[in-house]
Amino acid sequence: MPSSAQPHESSTATAPLTVAVAVAQPVCAVAGRPETVSENVALHAAAVREAGTRLVVFPELSLTGYDLAAPAVDPADARLAPLVAACAETGAVALVGAPVAEADGRECIATLAVTGEGAAVVYRKMCLHGAEVERFTPGEKPVVLELDGLRLGLAVCADAADPAHAAETSALGIDAYVASTLYGPGAAQAERRDGHLRSRAVAHGVWCVLATCAGASGEYPDTSGGSGVWAPDGEIVAQAGTAPGELVRAELRRR
Repeated sequence: MPSSAQPHESSTATAPLTVAVAVAQPVCAVAGRPETVSENVALHAAAVREAGTRLVVFPELSLTGYDLAAPAVDPADARLAPLVAACAETGAVALVGAPVAEADGRECIATLAVTGEGAAVVYRKMCLHGAEVERFTPGEKPVVLELDGLRLGLAVCADAADPAHAAETSALGIDAYVASTLYGPGAAQAERRDGHLRSRAVAHGVWCVLATCAGASGEYPDTSGGSGVWAPDGEIVAQAGTAPGELVRAELRRR
């Protein structure tokens, strides 16, 4: 586990009151080719450098695109080296998405934390959706990732659509609910997306951070964009548009 971002650790008295966060919706390389992951890693590394923030959050399955047939990604995969290097140069922690294989052969839809020291799985999606259940095993429990004194509850896509997931995660004591997602295009999906995050913020009095896909991603020819950050009162602090390649920044404060 990279030492600069750890699940379930106590905060320190010297921890800063704020953490700068960016939500990225990078262009997604065409899925299903041998070079897909390497191309996406390069795009992620460029986004980390552009963001210049302590935390950079990427969408669901961001390293492969939403391709349910994509091979699992090993956190030790040498193809992640350019992203590790970008995090080392900027002091960032990047939360990225990929399918991963467990030691017992099961596979999960995961969030990886990437730092200048490497990558590690920090969360496994609990609320699988549609055809995901044919391949993947759901995660067993909510997770809190602690970063510079802020407690970040993690979610992947359908997790954030389930009020029970946010409630279980919030009960662990969090400052922010951080979701990596994919929503389809169109006004109805955009309203659903924003409603989910606004509702979670208000219900639990926490920041809500959403990185979601824009443009094409794997099996989806188009997606919603609209990555953003919601304050604990449910108000939008920053939000991207619909175009792939956008990112926006905000400051998260401890509760």
